[in-house]
Amino acid sequence: MLHVCVKLLHMQFAIPKEVMLVTDTLRKAGFEAYLVGGCVRDLVLGRTPKDWDVTTNATPEEIQATFLDTFYENEYGTVGVVSESTENETLKVVEVTPYRSEGAYSDKRRPDSVSWSSSLEDDLKRRDFTINALAYDDAKDELVDSHNGKKDLKERIIRAVGEPDVRFAEDALRMMRAARIATELDFTIEAETEKSIVVRASALKEISAERIRDEFSRIILSDHPMQGIILLHRLSLLSHIVPELETGIKTEQNGDHIYDVWEHNLRALDHAAERKWPLHVRLAALFHDVSKPETRIWSDEKKDWTFYGHDVVGGKTAKKILTRLKYPNDMIDTIAKLVRWHLFFSDIEKITLSAVRRLVRNVGPENVWDLMKVRACDRIGMGRPKEKPYRLRKYESMIEEAVRAPVSVAMLAIDGARIMELTGEAPGPRIGFILHALLEDVLDDPEKNTKELLEARVNALIALPADELLALGKKGKAKRAEKEEGEITEIRKRHWVK
Repeated sequence: MLHVCVKLLHMQFAIPKEVMLVTDTLRKAGFEAYLVGGCVRDLVLGRTPKDWDVTTNATPEEIQATFLDTFYENEYGTVGVVSESTENETLKVVEVTPYRSEGAYSDKRRPDSVSWSSSLEDDLKRRDFTINALAYDDAKDELVDSHNGKKDLKERIIRAVGEPDVRFAEDALRMMRAARIATELDFTIEAETEKSIVVRASALKEISAERIRDEFSRIILSDHPMQGIILLHRLSLLSHIVPELETGIKTEQNGDHIYDVWEHNLRALDHAAERKWPLHVRLAALFHDVSKPETRIWSDEKKDWTFYGHDVVGGKTAKKILTRLKYPNDMIDTIAKLVRWHLFFSDIEKITLSAVRRLVRNVGPENVWDLMKVRACDRIGMGRPKEKPYRLRKYESMIEEAVRAPVSVAMLAIDGARIMELTGEAPGPRIGFILHALLEDVLDDPEKNTKELLEARVNALIALPADELLALGKKGKAKRAEKEEGEITEIRKRHWVK
């Protein structure tokens, strides 16, 4: 097939200078050079590419000989060309790959053989989707579009290059990639391409958990992950990734919920995405009620469904899912905690500060605010208004009170043992009076909280008569209480609670 070139004089592509330097250097060395794949797709769509790929008729050895700083550590011919950004002096890697043809994919993951080609068309026809089979000559401002990718971009369609069955037989992960790109770009999948995915979905089991995890994470991190999960389900792919989620389909809940478990979890996830919360919070929101189906029991007494223990079982299930998908252990532990403790008691008429402190201890102070985010997702997933209710604001205020450093003599740079060592004073009330007198000084002027200044002050205090020392100690205690009250009042003001 001949190149189909489109002149793009009207397009103003923002291509970094260091990327253009790579293509220019290759051409000056006598080779062809094109930007190719996802970066071209994004440029045509007006998006900023995250990665830059170049294809050329040079071999890997010729590419390395053309540039000073390169690395070549794969069997597919891709050479990393390292250049220094002219704008911010950071290093940028541009991947340069020879035109290539590929042999059969007997393991449904990677080609059995790769050979270099002198034809750009050979390189484009091996690519997954038409919108990724675009090449751009930045010197001539020409787009090479042999597979009508520009038309599919305009019509917002994901279409396999050539026969879909062939493309997905080569690499089964391409099926998941179709769902991920459709989710990220808000595109639809062309009918024959979708049909092929549904038929071949089981081939996903041939793909490593790490590659599946990476595509799944990108769907979760998209702007509309609920659409992505629904698409994975429609394509019959989700049952090979997280089948536990599908058990929630048509699983009715109790009267507090207007959605089944499936939709509730997805809406919780979508709220986390709407708030731009990080991956671990989004995954915890998605899995927070994953074990409701297996714990659901009808209560004749309540005339409704109950889900006792779904939080405990759910924490274990989330850990199993994430371990299967090879997520990092620290992320797995965090998400499992958030799922396990998401169902905390929040009746502000009955909850105590000590109970809040226990929750903070259970989930960890570093995770407690993420837990509140998951709780917010749970609530929105029930169809509740997005305005935060008073009881949750009050609970957040209590958490802040629980995790704050209390105003106490423990704040001092000196303790009772040191005072006794300096003065020879025996244990007794006078040590406490001295500590509280010191605390008053420090609360008035925090710069006095040094070991040297406090030790000097101790020597002055120890010489005072008992009644004067007692008065100073009481004054320090009153100052501490006043400071405590002021801090708590400010916390409650921030949360608009009493």
